[in-house]
Amino acid sequence: MANNRLESLVGQTAIYGLSSIIGRFLNYLLVPLYTYKICAEAGGPDAYGIVTNLYAWTALLLVVLTFGMETTFFRFANKEGADSNKTFSTAAIAVGFVSLVFIFLVSVFLGPITEMLHYANSTSDIQHYANHPEYIEFMAVIVALDAFQAILFARLRFENRAVKFASLKLLFIFLSIGMNLFIFLLAPSLKERFPSLMGWYESSYQVGYIFIVNLICTILVTFGFIPEIKKLKFGVDFSLLKKMLNYTWPLLLLGLAGILNQVADKICYRFIVPPEDGGDEQLGIYGACVKIAMIMAMITQAFRYAYEPFVFGGKRDTADKENQAKVMKYFIIFTLLAFLAVVMYMPILKYIIKSDYWEGLRIVPIVMMAEIFMGIYFNLSFWYKLTDQTWWGAVFSGIGCAALLAINFKFVPTHGYIACAWGGFVGYAICMVLSYFVGQKKAPIPYDLKSAFTYFALAIALYFSQKYIRIDNIIWTLVVNMCLLLIFVAFICWNENDLVKVVLGKLKKEAS
Repeated sequence: MANNRLESLVGQTAIYGLSSIIGRFLNYLLVPLYTYKICAEAGGPDAYGIVTNLYAWTALLLVVLTFGMETTFFRFANKEGADSNKTFSTAAIAVGFVSLVFIFLVSVFLGPITEMLHYANSTSDIQHYANHPEYIEFMAVIVALDAFQAILFARLRFENRAVKFASLKLLFIFLSIGMNLFIFLLAPSLKERFPSLMGWYESSYQVGYIFIVNLICTILVTFGFIPEIKKLKFGVDFSLLKKMLNYTWPLLLLGLAGILNQVADKICYRFIVPPEDGGDEQLGIYGACVKIAMIMAMITQAFRYAYEPFVFGGKRDTADKENQAKVMKYFIIFTLLAFLAVVMYMPILKYIIKSDYWEGLRIVPIVMMAEIFMGIYFNLSFWYKLTDQTWWGAVFSGIGCAALLAINFKFVPTHGYIACAWGGFVGYAICMVLSYFVGQKKAPIPYDLKSAFTYFALAIALYFSQKYIRIDNIIWTLVVNMCLLLIFVAFICWNENDLVKVVLGKLKKEAS
């Protein structure tokens, strides 16, 4: 029975991971497209630094608008005697209402917001928010719809409908890629050949088209949720909503602290290092190199999508705790394997970004390790979620975020964006350690620390081995790195028979 649950988790994670990895890879293709069509003409890394800053704000707003209701839905929908339809309807309507209020407030205070986001010291076309306030309105609607869709996607995860989940995610990606290619590559030539037919197209409005494409794709994906939206007919249970809000407000603080751990450096960088001192250029290099490290974020996100319903739907017994301990070990193994794969193949992966940004590649291993710590912290967080003590998460994440900000403000002026990477590393490490020690007192789980430390030690040793082995030939460099990677894989196969059986068992079932 335990192996069946683990096989199910492996299968669900694979489907979620496939949509995340394919989606993120295709989004990578938009980076050079935007860079050459918009950013390069406006100063290269400087302009990309502004893009990095803007998307950091967007990520922060999404956390505010969802205010922890995804996890809250899972918690209350899995309680004994709970009505999952009523719980879903209550959560979705609550998030939808907050999102509508957000759109209204943005419309009312559009003037002050556009002034705040007006990059007066930048030469990039993206600074034209003051002249194009509709950009802000577009983004407000997009973020609001994304927040509402987050609960709809949570419903799919609750019902273990990973295929529909992945299909809708990929639908958005393919629509977005297709429309962006049309706007930036095909439309300009069509404008010259068929000016009357393409009268709507203005080459100077490229930034606006990015938002419009995003908005159209988001709206179209929403139609895929019509069956789930129909379930809103169950209305709002205000007594239940009160309980859910009591549970979720610490999750909001936790989410804010967590997202700030990811984006605070990108938001604050322009305040610490002004654009006239090269702040935008440094932030652009940092933001581009972080994209390479985000393969770890894909893995942790896919794992999170599958693991939340796995844990909340499990029994609170010794066997379930042993499963959680096993999953923690397997998570560490696979993320360290991904870490090594990225650093070993960096000679190839670096071509994802332009050579103008390569000087920042040194931050990739640091950011990836920080993401591993974040994933471990997520694993450790279930003790306070399952015991309804979510305020602990807000405390841990708040302390970690404070450490991140302190490192940024102290060391960025002298060390640049490398301090941002180390800030995230230290911030997540603190969250991870605090959650482990407090959790073991409140709701102990028999984690295999010896194995965890062994795998970390081996991965770090192999990382430094490839770092200091100097070979001028790129082919031989990759061959040596592949051998080092195979050492880690061989060590896994030698020590983890149960893991190999689970993975092979799932593959055999899928093949049949």
